[in-house]
Amino acid sequence: MARIRQTAAVGTAVLAVLAVGTVPASAATTTIRKGSAAAAPYTGNVRASLLGSATVSSSIGSGSCNESTMTGAIQSNGTGLNVSSASFTSNGGGPCTGTTTATITAQNLPWSGGSVVFDSAHTGNRDAAVTIANFRVKAVVNLLGGITCIFGGNLTANGYNPTNPNRPVTGNNQAQVGVNGATVSKQSGSNIFCPSTATVTATYQLLGETVAGSGTFNQTLFVTS
Repeated sequence: MARIRQTAAVGTAVLAVLAVGTVPASAATTTIRKGSAAAAPYTGNVRASLLGSATVSSSIGSGSCNESTMTGAIQSNGTGLNVSSASFTSNGGGPCTGTTTATITAQNLPWSGGSVVFDSAHTGNRDAAVTIANFRVKAVVNLLGGITCIFGGNLTANGYNPTNPNRPVTGNNQAQVGVNGATVSKQSGSNIFCPSTATVTATYQLLGETVAGSGTFNQTLFVTS
């Protein structure tokens, strides 16, 4: 669903998945809630599941992943967002494909220090800014006999409530995190042929647990002031 222009970026892109450019959110208070603006606050585990494909563009090629899941936790005030596990694959666990193929592996987990901040100005029709801090992924790309590219940094994505008519995938009635043209940077340890940056586009569904610690993610989430 997404044609990305990237090569090693494929891995980086997908990772960025949950984050995009850094647009500041308004300085409002934040409360994560269990499904509606009037519901009880939610603190606990969360899971982000890719909707459609994650696409990446760079100066050396294109590629995409159509399977990705990230799990972590969040505090009800939007602080303490961390990602403890992350996977990026295509078609039943295979490599991400495009102009080239790439095997993508998350590194330096957990990615801690992220946040969700309610955006009272609803910048770009979003409800919140979602920051994933300290992410890092390695992409082994089928190019020139195989090269390794590592991308990382702090990424900020747009958060949408389930009732927001401007959420990226309107047919999905859950909270969503949309990355639209986010730029990620090459990290040390990358092959000299890896691009210095790559652009990522992806959308994730975000759910919590109805029963804390159950590993069953069926709790609709909502962000308010």
